[in-house]
Amino acid sequence: MAKWRDGSGTFTVGSQGAPIPLQIAASYGARTRGLLGRDGIEGALLLTPAASVHTFRMRFAIDVAYLDRKLRVLAVVTMAPGRLGLPRLRSRHVLEARAGAMAGWGLRAGTRVNVDTG
Repeated sequence: MAKWRDGSGTFTVGSQGAPIPLQIAASYGARTRGLLGRDGIEGALLLTPAASVHTFRMRFAIDVAYLDRKLRVLAVVTMAPGRLGLPRLRSRHVLEARAGAMAGWGLRAGTRVNVDTG
């Protein structure tokens, strides 16, 4: 994929999933802000580049998917507020969503995420 920019789009899980709303946080400011101060999220937030996240000062639990350069899922974890996630060495992107959403989308280790920013 070309250079990432802050913005929005959609993503699908695998090649046949339904499009899911996506916000992209590629700038330092957008990645730092992340989901802080929000009461929830519609769809997901993609942090890029990112190898780890934290949930300090968050208001709700989130699912976190660590993605490699090719947008393949390395691991999915659920994090409660006030936690520090372990860095994943091969992770280049992190996808965040409300807790439980990723299981509903069929997102798990080994699946590929397809992003459409157009």
